[in-house]
Amino acid sequence: MSEITKFIKHHYRHFNAAALVDAAQGYVDHLNNGGKMFVTIAGAMSTAELGLSLAEMIRQDKIHGICCTGANLEEDVFNLVAHDFYERVSHYRDLTPADEAALLSRHMNRVTDTCIPEMEAMRRIENEVLQEWVKADQAGERYFPHEFMYKILLSGVLEKSYQIDPKDSWLLAAAKKNLPMFVPGWEDATLGNMFAGHCISGDVKNVHSVRTGIEYMMELAEWYTSLTAQASLGFFQIGGGIAGDFPICVVPMLHQDLQRNNVPLWGYFCQISDSTTSYGSYSGAVPNEKITWGKLGEKTPKFIVESDASIVAPLIFAYVLGW
Repeated sequence: MSEITKFIKHHYRHFNAAALVDAAQGYVDHLNNGGKMFVTIAGAMSTAELGLSLAEMIRQDKIHGICCTGANLEEDVFNLVAHDFYERVSHYRDLTPADEAALLSRHMNRVTDTCIPEMEAMRRIENEVLQEWVKADQAGERYFPHEFMYKILLSGVLEKSYQIDPKDSWLLAAAKKNLPMFVPGWEDATLGNMFAGHCISGDVKNVHSVRTGIEYMMELAEWYTSLTAQASLGFFQIGGGIAGDFPICVVPMLHQDLQRNNVPLWGYFCQISDSTTSYGSYSGAVPNEKITWGKLGEKTPKFIVESDASIVAPLIFAYVLGW
């Protein structure tokens, strides 16, 4: 037994700690039984450098598809090329409005205790992706948001700017495997805002040069149907929001809207969340609620770890990887 797994099994015996062990072992059992795993990533997990463990999960085929927010898609690349320019503000709880304005004046965009440098990260990537947007636009071609990022990463144009070991970039690992990827609500992300600006200014003529969320759902429906004809697909959810709610809905959509009654439910479910379980929150909904929506079954292995995903997710990944 690996050192981390040994430590977890010895010390994590009750409450959320025990739930972590159950979820991790359930993940391992699902894969060992021939299942596949779909991972959803909300919050700012790329800025939390989840790539340190997530990239290896992808390389070792422990993950077979990903749904993430546009922020997580781009922030992994921001970190890849601008890591040395990031600033950590450990005393962020004590910042005054004047302190925050001072960060703004230096173009340092704060995510909790971490400031992302606008010029070195966001504008640097904007310059590269704009070329791809314009090229596709002029050629009458259309691609999904993640496909543009895959193109840039695989082209090698950013290699001279890498400031971390590229093996720690989960998006680069995904690009190399051409991992199925779904990015609902991409318009909400920094690059989505930039794309809107370039459409308004006329740099991009056709707003549909970037494919849409509805098209992502159509792709997900066909991928899910094809994959689950051969294997059970599990659902590992980091956080809540659109990254989790969008893809899990593909099953009731297939059953209720397309009448494909032979399509199986998700075969495993785990959510890491610190959202309060109340007030109609999707992020705080317990797994059993999903049975009523036709997403999970009565006997689907279900786990919820109510804790900080930046702590829990790397531990579960380490357990699955045998670290």
